Amino acid sequence: MIIVDKALEKAEAEGRPIGVAIVGARFQGAAIVRQIVHSVKGMRVVGVANRNIGPAVRAFTDIGIEPDIASGADIAVAIAEGRLVATEDAIGLASADGVDVLVEVTGSVDYAAQVVLAAIGAGKHVVQMNAELDGTVGPILKVKADAAGVIYSFSDGDQPGVQMNLYRFVQGLGVKPVLCGNIKGLHDPYRNPTTQRAFAEKWGQKPAMVASFADGTKISYEQAIVANGTGMKVARRGMIGPDFSGGDPTAPLVPLEQTLDAFAEHLADAPDGLVDYVVGARPGPGVFVLGTHDDPRQQHFLDLYKLGKGPYYCFYTPYHLCHFEVPNSIARAALFGDAVLAPAGAPVVGVVAVAKRDLAAGEVIGEFGGHEAYGVAENADVIADEQLLPLGLALGCRLVRPIAKDQALRFADVVIPGGRTVDALYAEQEAHFGLRRRPLEALA
Repeated sequence: MIIVDKALEKAEAEGRPIGVAIVGARFQGAAIVRQIVHSVKGMRVVGVANRNIGPAVRAFTDIGIEPDIASGADIAVAIAEGRLVATEDAIGLASADGVDVLVEVTGSVDYAAQVVLAAIGAGKHVVQMNAELDGTVGPILKVKADAAGVIYSFSDGDQPGVQMNLYRFVQGLGVKPVLCGNIKGLHDPYRNPTTQRAFAEKWGQKPAMVASFADGTKISYEQAIVANGTGMKVARRGMIGPDFSGGDPTAPLVPLEQTLDAFAEHLADAPDGLVDYVVGARPGPGVFVLGTHDDPRQQHFLDLYKLGKGPYYCFYTPYHLCHFEVPNSIARAALFGDAVLAPAGAPVVGVVAVAKRDLAAGEVIGEFGGHEAYGVAENADVIADEQLLPLGLALGCRLVRPIAKDQALRFADVVIPGGRTVDALYAEQEAHFGLRRRPLEALA
């Protein structure tokens, strides 16, 4: 990125590299280590943590580095002596001297919340690719980061960060963004780890994670955190999500500009703007921003520069490069105090749990992309009013009554395990922003 590259070169030349700790050492985490070590000046991976030590060690050995295995106070000692650390002690790594920025890529919620809190408490900037965490308790984590004087940011490279970069670019042109969009190749809320196993094995990913992409959970979280960073909302529960593929992911893709009419009628009733997605459009898997301009002369120029006659002008980025772009986010936080994407205040949109099939009393909601539930985006005021259960809190909960397929779950439908950090954070978030749940009798 322009400016960032020169700042990193300067940090390298002056012998003050950014110390980076990475928590989560599988598909993305290991790739981030490789990218920084091989391709990025001005920063240094000082440690990698994983709940099982094997992947943390392999993140180094796969690129020819033998790490030290350490925990507790020994982590900071090793870092100070220039040794690279592999550890199962994520909180110890997140808190250690020599770490400037924590990168969290586990895809968990409760565990990740504990690690992020430890990093913020120790005065570390936090960059993460964990939309599930951010979409559940991101606003209160941002409050805590602000109080500690550190940056809390989602990452470049993943689609929410790419959308926010594009949003800021469009806004900087004097065009008013009215919709931030994501482009998908497939949407089927009933996909599960069994149906997605072959694809996952082909690309070295977890079947449940791949299922969370296909069933709409991931895109719901991604668009929720864009909404929380921009103030935009969803037009309806689950978003509009026009599908131009006809349910066939091999069908020819439709040019993005030909999909805009599907959003136009909803934009007329959305003064704050919308977040949404489209299936079966190109360029994919990219992102787009729709904007308007009220100056006729500038409209003339936008037409001249091939953006059409309006009223909606379509800007897009045709790719997202995930781990390749994470170092930009680290540098923006550490060198410029700039968050790629962070909650702007109170939650605007969240992600609620919906039954993927008929569920029986006594069943436990499993993982993101699992067999029991999928996530859909909903406006925060509706979530509070209807006591809907966020999917990020639903995992591990036991049902106390049967739930029909495609029914949204409420807090009253489950028993929540005790002692979880994420539940305490969610309650604190509700209290801080005044998002009080209505009494049950008010819903009767």
